[in-house]
Amino acid sequence: MSSSRIGVLALQGDYEAHLKALARASENAVETIEVRRPADLESIAALIIPGGESTVMGMLLERFGMFELLKLRIANGMPVFATCAGIILLAKNIEASEQTRLGVLDVTVRRNAYGRQVDSFHAPVQTTIPEIGTIDGVFIRAPKIIALGPGVEVLAVCQGDPVMVRQGNIVAATFHPELLPGAPVHRWFIQSF
Repeated sequence: MSSSRIGVLALQGDYEAHLKALARASENAVETIEVRRPADLESIAALIIPGGESTVMGMLLERFGMFELLKLRIANGMPVFATCAGIILLAKNIEASEQTRLGVLDVTVRRNAYGRQVDSFHAPVQTTIPEIGTIDGVFIRAPKIIALGPGVEVLAVCQGDPVMVRQGNIVAATFHPELLPGAPVHRWFIQSF
């Protein structure tokens, strides 16, 4: 995918950090765009959904006419990498919530499972991906994966809990790998699809 255009959903959240991580990971060899409207979504080969506020992202996707298009692009195999609020937006189930979600990733998540902003923390994340290994996980008001569907592969754990998963063309993490200096998860994502 190194010669393809990667979009970063830029409606809300920390999309700028993902754009910078993609630049670090590819040494500026991958074309990136901020996805803000349906035409942007149609012009990309892959998408990153950043952390932020999942309820706001869902409402804005609907308001700007991208919700159904995004769901269709994912169903048709477009690679997607979601972090933190992004996994909530993709989740099939959100504990005790009926908020708008795409429902394309067969997981159940618990919002803000580790506490409030002041409870944010760093912890080692062990991946099953040899080229990544163990990395520093940055958890900021992070969700927790509390159930996995049968087709979901665990790619990383932290303190015994799954924190990064893959289901087909979808990769999702509960932490913020865009904050890592070497952007190893972004590099792997670029090379994986």
